[in-house]
Amino acid sequence: MTTPATALPMAHDVISQIGNTPLLRLAKVDSAYPGVEIYGKAEYFNPGGSVKDRAALNMIREGERAGLLTPGKVLIDSTSGNTGIAYAMIGAVRGYKVKLCLPQNASPERKRILKAYGAELVLTDPGEGSDGAIRRVREIYAADPDRYFYPDQYGNDANWRAHFNSTGPEIIAQTEGRVTHFVALLGTSGTFVGTSRRLKQDVPGVQCISAQPSTGFHGIEGTKHMATAIIPRIYDPRLADRNIEIETEDAYKMVRRLARDEGILVGISAGGNIQAATQLAKEISAEGRTGVIVTILCDGADKYLSEHFWDEE
Repeated sequence: MTTPATALPMAHDVISQIGNTPLLRLAKVDSAYPGVEIYGKAEYFNPGGSVKDRAALNMIREGERAGLLTPGKVLIDSTSGNTGIAYAMIGAVRGYKVKLCLPQNASPERKRILKAYGAELVLTDPGEGSDGAIRRVREIYAADPDRYFYPDQYGNDANWRAHFNSTGPEIIAQTEGRVTHFVALLGTSGTFVGTSRRLKQDVPGVQCISAQPSTGFHGIEGTKHMATAIIPRIYDPRLADRNIEIETEDAYKMVRRLARDEGILVGISAGGNIQAATQLAKEISAEGRTGVIVTILCDGADKYLSEHFWDEE
């Protein structure tokens, strides 16, 4: 007697796998803070490997709906790496050419991934960071606007709306509404702005805390020290109940700790997010309060393995 074949789920393209990422309890990290739970949204499970898949897909879809992104146009934007990887991946699926301005000191892994997807790279002065890439892409676009679709991730409301419509609701569902604090480093600010707006709308009393590098000269790729940077148009400082400053070395140390204690390999900004979460957890626990802190594990460590901090103890 033969067993009937089991029906396989319907196949989808890679874009359909964006979102619905796991929420991981960091039990060893939060064990030092009685009464506090720390969770990381594992965004490296997205097909492009980062949280930026969500925003890139939404910006592309909105560009198509508005008739701004049409066959034959080149998608152009500035990036520190992850949004560019998401653009390039989705562009490969959708059939769009992608041209990206990014700092020359972006990790070698990021540049190789971008080239693997077929993106054209315009490398900018590393000393100017992401702001230099922003200035360069504006120059290129202004010189030939009819050739390009320029989503402008720093000024596009579709960026933060991606998180209002997906990341925020997922966190609420995965914590069963128990989330008390949301913490995230600022870059374009889309993740923080969109998620915070949704949480504040749907979770009474939730606290949303932004984090930033402590100075404009830092090593936390993809993040901004707002006091010394070009401020993204989508950034709304009124959403943050407070701000936490992060030292680059502390982010590096946390990345190593997450790998060795939790078995989780993540990037530098993710380490910074968990560092911010532990600073907050220490305060909450010391005051005898309880909390459920959620933050973002923005991407995996595969884009940073050439960095020297891995060799430190």
